[in-house]
Amino acid sequence: MTGTFPNISISTERLVLRPLDEDDVPALAEMMNDEQVGAWTDVPQPYTEDMARDWVTARARAERETGRGLDLAVTEFLTQRLVGVIRLAKTNWHVRSTELSYIIAPWARGEGYASEAALATAQWLLGGQKFERIELRTAADNTASQQVAQKIGCISEGVLRGACIARVRAADGTWSDVRTDYIVWSLLPEDLDGAGEQLADTGGFTAYPDWN
Repeated sequence: MTGTFPNISISTERLVLRPLDEDDVPALAEMMNDEQVGAWTDVPQPYTEDMARDWVTARARAERETGRGLDLAVTEFLTQRLVGVIRLAKTNWHVRSTELSYIIAPWARGEGYASEAALATAQWLLGGQKFERIELRTAADNTASQQVAQKIGCISEGVLRGACIARVRAADGTWSDVRTDYIVWSLLPEDLDGAGEQLADTGGFTAYPDWN
C-alpha cells in the first residue's frame, strides 16, 4: 500500500510549517552551510544556491508525489523568516511509519523552535494522518538533537553501533568522516499525551495549494 502526503500548512503559536518555496533558496543555502549542519547531516559542503533550488523545485516535490516523504519549511509566524526544515523520509505506508528529522538555522537555535515544529508535525501525523510510528535517529554526540527528541515525548529504543557517519571540519576547511553510533527514538500515538501540553495552542492544520 502506497500513499502520498497532502500539501499542508501547519501552524503553531510561533511558527508556520509549509511547503518549501523558491523564495527560501538563499536562506536555505546559508543554513545548510552551517558547521553544525555539516557535522551532523550528509548535506554536501559547501552547499550552493543551485543545490537549494534543486531541492525546492525538484527533489521535495518528488519525495511527496512518490510517497517517500515530505519536506516542510519552518518559518516564524510574525516575520516569515526561514527558521529551519522538517523532513519526513523512509515512509512505510503499510506500517504507517516515517522517519522525522529537523534542521534549525544557527540564529534560531536555543528558542525551542525544533521541538515546537517537530511536536506539531508529530501531532498532525499521529492524529489526522493516522500514522502509528514516528522514528528519529540522533548521532550519539548530538546532544541538542537528543534533547529535542526527549522534549516531544520520544522513547529511546536502543543504539545502532557504528551506524552513523559524522563529519569534523579541520582548520583548513576540509571535512573528514568520523564513525559513531545512532540512538534510535520512537514516538507512538500514546506517547503524545504528556508532550501535547508543551504546545498549548498548535493553531491547527490547513490545506495548502499545489506548488512548483
